[in-house]
Amino acid sequence: MRGNTYIYIAVMATVSLLIRVLPLTLIRKQIKNKFLKSFLYYVPYVTLAVMTVPAIVHATQSSVAGLVALLVGILVAWFGFDLFKTAVCCCATVLILELFLVR
Repeated sequence: MRGNTYIYIAVMATVSLLIRVLPLTLIRKQIKNKFLKSFLYYVPYVTLAVMTVPAIVHATQSSVAGLVALLVGILVAWFGFDLFKTAVCCCATVLILELFLVR
């Protein structure tokens, strides 16, 4: 069992190193492909969304309350509310739903 752990760590280190080093060594010129530039531009936002959305839904006692709060947050942000007001609206939504509606 102990030997496998070292193999797993070595594989993870190799993969992590390759992901970080290969682009730096292989791509020396400026990227001119519009599709590739737009893809690389949106990668951080997609990664953040993929990590955040499930956490929002599953952070509450009820997934329904989390989903409704997510939708309220999207709607409130769409209308131009700042981050603090959006967070307050989402928290209030979860509080109301979990106290009164979802049992």
